[in-house]
Amino acid sequence: MTIRSRVLGWGTYVPPRIVTNQDLTQWMETSHEWIVERTGIEQRHWVEEGESGAGMAAKAAKKALAEAQVEADEIDMIIYATLSPDVDFPGTGVFLQRELGLKPLSALDIRQQCTGFIYGLSVADNFIKTGMYKKIMVVGSEIHSTGLDISTKGRDVASLFGDGAGVAIVGVSDDPEMGILSSHLYADGTDAEALWLEKPGSKYFPRISHEDIDAGRHFPTMQGQKVFKQAVTRLPQVILESLETNGYSINDLDMLIPHQANLRINEFVAKKLKLDDTRVHNNIQKYGNTTAATIPLCFNEALEAGKIKRGDLVCCAAFGSGFTWGSVLMRY
Repeated sequence: MTIRSRVLGWGTYVPPRIVTNQDLTQWMETSHEWIVERTGIEQRHWVEEGESGAGMAAKAAKKALAEAQVEADEIDMIIYATLSPDVDFPGTGVFLQRELGLKPLSALDIRQQCTGFIYGLSVADNFIKTGMYKKIMVVGSEIHSTGLDISTKGRDVASLFGDGAGVAIVGVSDDPEMGILSSHLYADGTDAEALWLEKPGSKYFPRISHEDIDAGRHFPTMQGQKVFKQAVTRLPQVILESLETNGYSINDLDMLIPHQANLRINEFVAKKLKLDDTRVHNNIQKYGNTTAATIPLCFNEALEAGKIKRGDLVCCAAFGSGFTWGSVLMRY
């Protein structure tokens, strides 16, 4: 009998502090209209001092465990996706394990940025298919706000990002027809510098200098047009690949959960695939780009809104820094 994995439960958390587009005008030359027109974002959540990525992930994880009706000591592995680890090392997964009081287990931290949660689901799916693990906690948790250039110079990037966490408990499906059907992962480093954070870096000596800080090299930079062009090309490709691999067409898809980087990207992709608003869920308007956390935040919200039900064919897809991109198709 073929083992198939499925998501047993979801949990999400965003910090209480809401930062509106109007709030940003106190730090940079911008406007609500300017940001909405270019990105669709109306507000985002930012942490207060003292909050951590592991702490946010723990709050989301407790909700996911409760929804999945899984005890904490049943978890065999943590897969923790983030581009904003709490410290340089060790990986943040062990801090989550400690915070939840879990038994010693396998903890894998991955750095696939915006595609991190998709990669994490794929890794979990394959571990479960082999029979090595029974229940895996897949995490996407990000704190962007403490690492942004919150000024007019940095507004093109700073206005995009929010903080938050999402968790999926992945386990063995009790129905061979239900669960994750396939995953499709890609990376191409040709334009890696088009969206990156250069400093500090271990290949530099020193890893960061006063000159680097003065030049703002410790803040992320993005070539927006290049990212947009690649995203609207790669996302439809990998979505269609997931459907075709499993013998489906775009007409069979009940819901698309796309990465929430820019509402204009997602609108372009939906138009290209001829998907109307009833078959695509977006929530970037409320949260901004939370990188590895966008997929669980978006999926869980669609689920709670009744837009996804058991048996639906759902595709999750993401594109991000690297460039990396990928999709996961599931019969939910």
